[in-house]
Amino acid sequence: MAALQKSMSSSVLGTLATGCLLLLVALWVQGTAAAPVGSHCSLDRSNFQQPYITNRTFMLAQEASLADNNTDVRLIGDKLFHGVNESEHCYLMKQVLNFTLEEVLLPQAHRFQPHMQEVLPFLARLGGQLGLCHLEGDDQHIQRNVQKLKDTVRQLGEGGEIKAIGELDLLFMHLMNACA
Repeated sequence: MAALQKSMSSSVLGTLATGCLLLLVALWVQGTAAAPVGSHCSLDRSNFQQPYITNRTFMLAQEASLADNNTDVRLIGDKLFHGVNESEHCYLMKQVLNFTLEEVLLPQAHRFQPHMQEVLPFLARLGGQLGLCHLEGDDQHIQRNVQKLKDTVRQLGEGGEIKAIGELDLLFMHLMNACA
Protein backbone atom coordinates (compact mmCIF):
# COMPACT_ATOMS: atom_id res chain seq x y z
CA MET A 1 0.00 0.00 0.00
CA ALA A 2 2.81 2.42 0.89
CA ALA A 3 4.54 1.62 -2.40
CA LEU A 4 1.33 2.38 -4.30
CA GLN A 5 0.92 5.70 -2.49
CA LYS A 6 4.57 6.58 -3.18
CA SER A 7 4.15 5.65 -6.85
CA MET A 8 0.98 7.74 -7.17
CA SER A 9 2.66 10.62 -5.33
CA SER A 10 5.63 10.49 -7.73
CA SER A 11 3.27 10.42 -10.69
CA VAL A 12 1.33 13.43 -9.43
CA LEU A 13 4.56 15.35 -8.73
CA GLY A 14 5.88 14.48 -12.20
CA THR A 15 2.67 15.68 -13.83
CA LEU A 16 2.75 18.87 -11.76
CA ALA A 17 6.41 19.51 -12.64
CA THR A 18 5.71 18.96 -16.35
CA GLY A 19 2.73 21.34 -16.17
CA CYS A 20 4.82 24.04 -14.51
CA LEU A 21 7.55 23.54 -17.09
CA LEU A 22 5.08 23.87 -19.96
CA LEU A 23 3.68 27.06 -18.42
CA LEU A 24 7.15 28.58 -18.09
CA VAL A 25 8.04 27.77 -21.69
CA ALA A 26 4.68 29.07 -22.96
CA LEU A 27 5.25 32.34 -21.10
CA TRP A 28 8.74 32.56 -22.62
CA VAL A 29 7.31 32.04 -26.14
CA GLN A 30 4.74 34.80 -25.61
CA GLY A 31 7.34 37.17 -24.21
CA THR A 32 9.78 36.81 -27.09
CA ALA A 33 7.19 36.95 -29.84
CA ALA A 34 6.61 40.66 -29.30
CA ALA A 35 10.25 41.57 -28.60
CA PRO A 36 11.60 44.58 -30.49
CA VAL A 37 14.04 43.90 -33.31
CA GLY A 38 17.56 45.26 -33.45
CA SER A 39 19.91 43.18 -31.32
CA HIS A 40 23.06 41.26 -32.14
CA CYS A 41 22.91 37.48 -32.38
CA SER A 42 25.16 35.95 -29.74
CA LEU A 43 25.20 33.78 -26.65
CA ASP A 44 27.71 33.73 -23.83
CA ARG A 45 30.10 30.81 -24.23
CA SER A 46 29.63 29.94 -20.56
CA ASN A 47 26.15 28.62 -21.45
CA PHE A 48 27.88 25.74 -23.21
CA GLN A 49 30.59 25.11 -20.62
CA GLN A 50 28.32 23.73 -17.92
CA PRO A 51 29.15 20.00 -17.79
CA TYR A 52 25.91 19.01 -16.07
CA ILE A 53 23.49 20.52 -18.61
CA THR A 54 25.74 19.57 -21.52
CA ASN A 55 25.70 15.97 -20.27
CA ARG A 56 21.90 16.03 -19.80
CA THR A 57 21.37 17.45 -23.29
CA PHE A 58 23.52 14.75 -24.87
CA MET A 59 21.90 12.02 -22.76
CA LEU A 60 18.43 13.20 -23.84
CA ALA A 61 19.52 13.17 -27.48
CA GLN A 62 20.99 9.70 -27.09
CA GLU A 63 17.86 8.36 -25.39
CA ALA A 64 15.65 9.73 -28.18
CA SER A 65 18.01 8.40 -30.84
CA LEU A 66 17.43 4.90 -29.52
CA ALA A 67 13.71 5.38 -30.23
CA ASP A 68 14.37 6.82 -33.71
CA ASN A 69 13.73 4.19 -36.38
CA ASN A 70 14.47 6.44 -39.37
CA THR A 71 18.20 6.51 -40.01
CA ASP A 72 17.88 7.85 -43.56
CA VAL A 73 16.93 11.41 -42.60
CA ARG A 74 19.15 14.06 -41.00
CA LEU A 75 17.42 17.26 -39.87
CA ILE A 76 20.42 19.32 -38.78
CA GLY A 77 22.97 18.77 -41.51
CA ASP A 78 24.50 20.33 -44.59
CA LYS A 79 21.14 20.94 -46.30
CA LEU A 80 20.03 23.19 -43.45
CA PHE A 81 23.01 25.48 -44.00
CA HIS A 82 22.87 25.45 -47.82
CA GLY A 83 23.05 29.00 -49.20
CA VAL A 84 23.37 30.57 -45.73
CA ASN A 85 26.39 32.76 -45.01
CA GLU A 86 28.41 31.82 -41.94
CA SER A 87 27.56 35.20 -40.39
CA GLU A 88 23.87 34.19 -40.56
CA HIS A 89 24.25 30.78 -38.89
CA CYS A 90 23.29 32.02 -35.43
CA TYR A 91 20.05 33.50 -36.75
CA LEU A 92 19.36 30.23 -38.58
CA MET A 93 19.96 28.22 -35.41
CA LYS A 94 17.70 30.59 -33.47
CA GLN A 95 14.91 29.76 -35.91
CA VAL A 96 15.57 26.02 -35.54
CA LEU A 97 15.68 26.36 -31.74
CA ASN A 98 12.35 28.21 -31.67
CA PHE A 99 10.70 25.55 -33.82
CA THR A 100 12.20 22.77 -31.72
CA LEU A 101 10.97 24.35 -28.49
CA GLU A 102 7.45 25.22 -29.66
CA GLU A 103 6.55 22.32 -31.90
CA VAL A 104 8.73 19.43 -30.76
CA LEU A 105 9.76 19.69 -27.12
CA LEU A 106 6.51 21.08 -25.75
CA PRO A 107 4.33 18.33 -27.27
CA GLN A 108 6.86 15.70 -26.13
CA ALA A 109 7.59 17.25 -22.69
CA HIS A 110 6.13 14.23 -20.88
CA ARG A 111 8.61 11.87 -22.52
CA PHE A 112 12.26 11.14 -21.87
CA GLN A 113 12.16 12.08 -18.19
CA PRO A 114 14.06 13.22 -16.17
CA HIS A 115 16.36 14.68 -18.83
CA MET A 116 13.60 16.57 -20.64
CA GLN A 117 12.58 18.54 -17.55
CA GLU A 118 16.17 19.77 -17.17
CA VAL A 119 17.03 20.42 -20.81
CA LEU A 120 13.80 22.16 -21.83
CA PRO A 121 14.23 25.17 -19.48
CA PHE A 122 17.90 25.46 -20.48
CA LEU A 123 17.02 25.62 -24.19
CA ALA A 124 14.14 28.00 -23.47
CA ARG A 125 16.60 30.31 -21.69
CA LEU A 126 18.92 30.24 -24.71
CA GLY A 127 15.95 31.01 -26.93
CA GLY A 128 15.06 33.96 -24.70
CA GLN A 129 18.62 35.26 -24.93
CA LEU A 130 18.34 35.11 -28.72
CA GLY A 131 14.90 36.72 -28.70
CA LEU A 132 16.16 39.97 -30.20
CA CYS A 133 18.39 38.32 -32.80
CA HIS A 134 17.43 39.26 -36.35
CA LEU A 135 18.86 39.85 -39.82
CA GLU A 136 19.09 43.29 -41.33
CA GLY A 137 18.17 42.13 -44.82
CA ASP A 138 16.10 39.50 -46.52
CA ASP A 139 15.95 36.20 -44.66
CA GLN A 140 13.87 34.22 -47.17
CA HIS A 141 16.76 31.86 -47.94
CA ILE A 142 16.96 30.98 -44.25
CA GLN A 143 13.20 30.68 -43.87
CA ARG A 144 13.11 28.30 -46.86
CA ASN A 145 15.71 26.03 -45.24
CA VAL A 146 13.93 26.12 -41.88
CA GLN A 147 10.60 25.42 -43.59
CA LYS A 148 12.09 22.32 -45.23
CA LEU A 149 13.18 21.11 -41.77
CA LYS A 150 9.70 21.82 -40.37
CA ASP A 151 8.03 20.04 -43.29
CA THR A 152 10.26 16.99 -42.80
CA VAL A 153 9.47 16.82 -39.08
CA ARG A 154 5.74 17.20 -39.73
CA GLN A 155 5.79 14.65 -42.54
CA LEU A 156 7.44 12.10 -40.23
CA GLY A 157 4.85 12.82 -37.51
CA GLU A 158 5.78 11.67 -34.02
CA GLY A 159 8.85 9.98 -35.52
CA GLY A 160 9.99 13.40 -36.74
CA GLU A 161 9.60 14.84 -33.27
CA ILE A 162 11.62 11.95 -31.84
CA LYS A 163 14.28 12.52 -34.51
CA ALA A 164 14.46 16.25 -33.64
CA ILE A 165 14.93 15.37 -29.96
CA GLY A 166 17.58 12.85 -31.01
CA GLU A 167 19.43 15.68 -32.73
CA LEU A 168 19.45 18.01 -29.71
CA ASP A 169 23.17 17.32 -29.40
CA LEU A 170 23.63 18.70 -32.92
CA LEU A 171 21.43 21.68 -32.12
CA PHE A 172 23.49 22.31 -28.99
CA MET A 173 26.79 22.12 -30.88
CA HIS A 174 25.62 24.30 -33.77
CA LEU A 175 24.23 26.91 -31.36
CA MET A 176 27.56 26.97 -29.57
CA ASN A 177 29.61 27.18 -32.77
CA ALA A 178 27.39 29.78 -34.45
CA CYS A 179 26.38 31.97 -31.53
CA ALA A 180 29.06 31.77 -28.82
